[in-house]
Amino acid sequence: MRSAESRRTTSSAPPGSKRSGQIEPSRRNAVKTIFSSLNLVEVHHLKNLLQSAGIRCRIRNEDLVRLAGEVPFPECALQLVVEREEDHPTAEKLLAEFLRPQSRPVKPWRCPDCGETIEGQFTACWKCGSARTAAASGSSREGR
Repeated sequence: MRSAESRRTTSSAPPGSKRSGQIEPSRRNAVKTIFSSLNLVEVHHLKNLLQSAGIRCRIRNEDLVRLAGEVPFPECALQLVVEREEDHPTAEKLLAEFLRPQSRPVKPWRCPDCGETIEGQFTACWKCGSARTAAASGSSREGR
């Protein structure tokens, strides 16, 4: 049986030269974690959001997240990573826009087609299915 010493291979390449199989640092894909969570649905939704914008990304630790509580959370949290360095700014901007709380109109509005009064959080009439219009959004009258 060979000893551990004899199994080691040494390179005949001079110091400082590239060995075959090595990738130049400038050509490596700079994978960067841009979002981390224990919520599988949330991370997959954000992944789909980035992919729909043409950004190559993937999720790390999908198997480890099941160990949350037995393994420290930071070690097993899902990580959404962007694979190309040039996509990082766009990805961060998209995530920031999506995760930013947005105020929604809370005033009731009147359906322009059937006249029904609809609660402000809805964007379509529950009675006839018509979409809310800018004119309907300005209407805050109750009743008919």
